[in-house]
Amino acid sequence: MKNGIILFNPRSAKWKHRIPNSILQIAASIHNKYDYVFVDGNLEKNCWEKIKSYLDSNEFNYFALTVMPGLQLKQAIPFSKSVRENYPEVKIIWGGYFASNQADVSLNSGFVDFVINGPGDKAFPQLINALEHKNDFTGIKNLIFKDGNRIFRTPKADLLDQDSLPPLPYNYLNNFYSLEKYLGKTFLGRRTASYHSSVGCPFTCSFCAVVPIYEARWKGKSAENIFNDLMFLKEQFQIDAVEFHDNNFFVSEKRTLEFSELVRNQKINWWGEGRIDTIDKYKDDSLALMKEAGCKMIFFGAETGNDEVLKQMDKGGTQSRSQIKNFAARLKLFNIIPEYSFVLGLPAENESKVYQQINDDINFIKEIKEINPDTEIIIYVYSPVPTKDSELYQKVTDAGFRFPEKLEDWLSPQWENFDLRKNPLTPWLKPYMIDRIKNFETVLNGYSPTVSDYKLTPIQKKVIKFFSGWRYKTRFYYLPYEIKFLQHFWLKYRQPEIEGFYSE
Repeated sequence: MKNGIILFNPRSAKWKHRIPNSILQIAASIHNKYDYVFVDGNLEKNCWEKIKSYLDSNEFNYFALTVMPGLQLKQAIPFSKSVRENYPEVKIIWGGYFASNQADVSLNSGFVDFVINGPGDKAFPQLINALEHKNDFTGIKNLIFKDGNRIFRTPKADLLDQDSLPPLPYNYLNNFYSLEKYLGKTFLGRRTASYHSSVGCPFTCSFCAVVPIYEARWKGKSAENIFNDLMFLKEQFQIDAVEFHDNNFFVSEKRTLEFSELVRNQKINWWGEGRIDTIDKYKDDSLALMKEAGCKMIFFGAETGNDEVLKQMDKGGTQSRSQIKNFAARLKLFNIIPEYSFVLGLPAENESKVYQQINDDINFIKEIKEINPDTEIIIYVYSPVPTKDSELYQKVTDAGFRFPEKLEDWLSPQWENFDLRKNPLTPWLKPYMIDRIKNFETVLNGYSPTVSDYKLTPIQKKVIKFFSGWRYKTRFYYLPYEIKFLQHFWLKYRQPEIEGFYSE
């Protein structure tokens, strides 16, 4: 058997297929060192048959995949299990947020051999090299593995200088899947690429899956290298827009401005994720330049209008109810759309308090829409993440919440919805509360359709707003069947969400 590597991207989206940057990053680390192939579950009609055909060739000794919470588990778990059962000599390596945050249950499954705990730019090729030469791998950083009945975690590696990393092998990927298939039409442009310009985040929000992995660390590429990469994609594949799927693109105002200066005349629209209390410190001239350079929308974790809950979330910095409102008004002056996400349904002292907080946040969202009607609203139901040292996670476990102890249990519809932040399975959140959140979301998105759903015509938007208006204004959100009917059967409308909240 040769030492070939299958890099597998499990299906992560139902309709929007992004460039699989996670496995491209790993591919860059082994390019010209090992033979490898890509398998993308988003584009394969029969994904398992493709994987099986490679393994049957007897040329592949490693099955490596990125595993994010939610949809990717539907292929990651059964395919990994089938590889173990049918090709027991093949080593199975998982990476991604789910793998890192649920490493114990993954390794205890018996069909995951190693977890790359964080960036794999060094850890992955070092692991392959150690396995190929039968060398000790216990000194490799960013690694989790099982030896007997014990699970071992090696120390975290320092984040690498992102400019020192090799370029992503876009052209090699293009040999397997035409890059055209990843450049979809969005509200940003006709050919929208996805791109990662940094790793990590310097903050420690207690509900964020990134925190246990990066531990408040962040490293970004230089503006010049970001620009050069985008110019390559523009020249080779004619992109006209880009989504920055960094955990926090806007950490450095200096870097943001340097990038904006470089890209301002290239006719590339862009979107990224940031923090309100970070960008609110930007100068007005900086925001004006960003808009001129193509920044159309920024995603922010507003989370809640309750200052006490914001502290409970360990949002850090100075984010507050008043700042969230004022910042929405400020961005309106520059015609940059704020995309605010809210997390509803956190634990509280009693059932009444939980429900009150939900209703308070619903009213706060409506305040934001009054201040800046263009504000996009994304609503999540709170789902715990294993940030075990946080006060919030302690509160969650004290209330009786537990993660599955068996990996295959994550395939149940209930835990899939948990991953997608639709049904959290948390003991303090009752069905009528979830109904309240979802019904309001339906009414809100009928009354104020998202610009991201560019397929809706002006007439369709007027019709759905007409049918939703009385509910929105009277606060009667109960059983909005007429809106759901219009959305599903006439508008083919989908609720706005960050499809890649746990993006690839």
